[in-house]
Amino acid sequence: MMMKQKTVTLGRTGITSGKNAFGALPIQRDDKETAIYLLRKAYKSGFTFFDTARMYSDSEEKIGAALSDVRDNIIIATKTTAKTAEEFERDLEKSLELLKTDHIDIYQFHNPSFVPKPGDGTGLYEKMLEARSAGRIRFIGITNHKLDLAEEAVKSGLYDTLQFPFSYLATEKDIHIVELCRENNVGFICMKALSGGLITNSAAAYAFLDKFDNVLPIWGIQRESELDEFISYIDDAPEMTEEITAVIENDRKELIGEFCRACGYCQPCPMGISISQCARMIQLIRRSPSAGHLSEASQKMMLNAENCIECGQCMKRCPYELNIPALLRKNVQDYKNILAGKVKV
Repeated sequence: MMMKQKTVTLGRTGITSGKNAFGALPIQRDDKETAIYLLRKAYKSGFTFFDTARMYSDSEEKIGAALSDVRDNIIIATKTTAKTAEEFERDLEKSLELLKTDHIDIYQFHNPSFVPKPGDGTGLYEKMLEARSAGRIRFIGITNHKLDLAEEAVKSGLYDTLQFPFSYLATEKDIHIVELCRENNVGFICMKALSGGLITNSAAAYAFLDKFDNVLPIWGIQRESELDEFISYIDDAPEMTEEITAVIENDRKELIGEFCRACGYCQPCPMGISISQCARMIQLIRRSPSAGHLSEASQKMMLNAENCIECGQCMKRCPYELNIPALLRKNVQDYKNILAGKVKV
């Protein structure tokens, strides 16, 4: 007997979605035909919420090509990194054009370094209000990686939704943000539910998030096999079994603390270091063994991390305030030990 899909309502927006939402960042790495196929399959299988961003190269264009004929049946959330009113207008116009729609359901400020507010001198929030009055957007959202900015946004009363990292590696402070959203009737959209690829058990990730009825996870999907996993959870949602609890407890012991979430905000590096890959390479090797991690290209990438000049630029940009040079040094040394056969994985 088919079960009814679990749903989440995003606070005062009244928008209700199945517990699975489609994160469209990864489809920028697919060719157009593949992306359209995945988006159509997701929609036909029950996905109705699609999250993208202006900065995700051609992601918006692919969504427009795949889903414009069913626009009235889906929710589209996208984002702008605009820092001025003029940039905001250009981004909004381009997003509407590429998505082939006359409105965006949730328009989000994309990881700003401050919380835009009326009268702050940027004109950004005023443009949001103007766009909403004109019917070009329905609700105002914000995404962020910093706890203090997330809390400020939720308490301000200015935002209908918050998009924030949340997974079973969350701390009590992260859970506080989820509950704060509930108290303030703000929709909580969950990014990084797989913690940038470090969480490899999607069933455990789903089961944990299912404990929070106000959390809508957006799963970054690039491959059909990934999509099929989440489609299977629509009718057979993973539950918090003893086995899954053990997986979560083990991962929390192994991963909580100083680890890179691969958000990418530390880039670019003046020395050309691929920071997010190099700073978590050893965890990737241990959690998802692959010959590619030890390939000639990967070795070249990792050894380039030795060129870090500790300028501090990446640390200033890191939302998690990580000591990135120290993470790089540790990962490079461990990597060398693996290559030398001193450490087995």
